[in-house]
Amino acid sequence: MRAEDVHDFISFRDPDENRTWLFDATFLRSSWLCIFGRGCQGIYTTPTPELSQGCCSMGAWFTDEEDVAKVERHAALLTDDNWQFRKKAGTKIWRQRGDDQTSRLVDDACIFLNRPDFKRGAGCALHLGALDAGERPLEWKPNVCWQLPLRLEEDTDGHGHITSVLREWKRRDWGDGGAEFAWWCTDSPLAFVGGEPVYESLKDEIIEMIGNKAYALLVEQLNRPQPLPHPALRKKDKARRSRIPVTPVQG
Repeated sequence: MRAEDVHDFISFRDPDENRTWLFDATFLRSSWLCIFGRGCQGIYTTPTPELSQGCCSMGAWFTDEEDVAKVERHAALLTDDNWQFRKKAGTKIWRQRGDDQTSRLVDDACIFLNRPDFKRGAGCALHLGALDAGERPLEWKPNVCWQLPLRLEEDTDGHGHITSVLREWKRRDWGDGGAEFAWWCTDSPLAFVGGEPVYESLKDEIIEMIGNKAYALLVEQLNRPQPLPHPALRKKDKARRSRIPVTPVQG
């Protein structure tokens, strides 16, 4: 028996709060990069790179009323130049799914997803609108959309001590359907092509989630000795080694 999906984690006590931080150091040190429109296979049960839908096929699940209000406020600033389906949206950009509020769908994907035939190409209208306004996309987009592929989980014990875990978003985090995806980006070496580690490329997002002080302490620990490569890359390296021919020793 061998351990699978092995990750190194870094943990430390917050100097200012009754909190312990736990970070997925393996993922944060990795070269993961969003490859939307550049090889992303989507989240259907069969690969669909030609749709350029990324993880937007099901719409966005809003975290709370504040999240909904933020998106509504910024959706009102979008124009026909950066939102393909602005005229279809009307005044309501969300719908109720049981106990959850999600963004509406148009043609089987998020209403904010501009498709490949749009004059400015495929991608998130809110992301594009933020860039056009000179602002950060995370200030416009639903929380889940700018946080992916990061996930922050918190647990409070009986003494009021909080344990906060920042890790990579797994298939299971999508619910039961995640196991049926034909492809998921944090599983595949195709997405580990970034020129800098995740903790640098997603610096703004991480700071938004954990704060400046915790981020500074995290970086200090991440810069310590040789890290463990991400499992997706270890898998790729193992496959490469298995193809290396072995020359028999001549007796």
